[in-house]
Amino acid sequence: MHRQPPSRHVLAYGLAALAGMVDALGLLKLGGLFVSFMSGNSTRLAVTLTARNDIAIRAAGLIGAFLCGVVMGALAAAVAGRWRKQAVLALTLALLLLSACLTMVPGMALTLAMAAAMGAVNNVFQRNGEVSIGVTYMTGALVKAGQAIAATLTGGPRWGWLPHLLLWCSLIAGAVAGTALFASLQLGALWLACAWCLALLAWSFRIGPLPQSPA
Repeated sequence: MHRQPPSRHVLAYGLAALAGMVDALGLLKLGGLFVSFMSGNSTRLAVTLTARNDIAIRAAGLIGAFLCGVVMGALAAAVAGRWRKQAVLALTLALLLLSACLTMVPGMALTLAMAAAMGAVNNVFQRNGEVSIGVTYMTGALVKAGQAIAATLTGGPRWGWLPHLLLWCSLIAGAVAGTALFASLQLGALWLACAWCLALLAWSFRIGPLPQSPA
């Protein structure tokens, strides 16, 4: 994250908070499955394959929807070029709006749309076609924070660990907010997630397009 300017740090923290909020709402809705944490869903899929229940089917569906979201986000980023952050955020907003509109529809359509949104949003930060900052999963951020703490203890940069830890804290804060909102609004809280995503989209336009590549 150190290569990113402060304005993009703010965007990353905001997106991590959004992911935490949406994932908390999905977890509370699904009772043990996730809409952004695919490692957890993969483990649930594996341990329930022989149990002859619908958990494995739901986990597989969420993983597939997340993967489709990643593909859609990557395609949107490729088409948009220097405006890829804005394009991916607009796609994420559209998928969250679809989710909010599906709250009264029975079945898994709602949570599949949420998972697709969380897959798409991981394309906001790319370097050489690959994710440079993961905003819906924090294992990498915690590993980097731990490595940076070790570097600090051995004479490296004093605050090199802070951006990674703040990214993790942002996801936790978003999940706490999502849990509190679910208690009073149930999945109506998705409309607030949409509003937050819209604010982040506006912030991305304030940041502007990516720098022009040298000829």
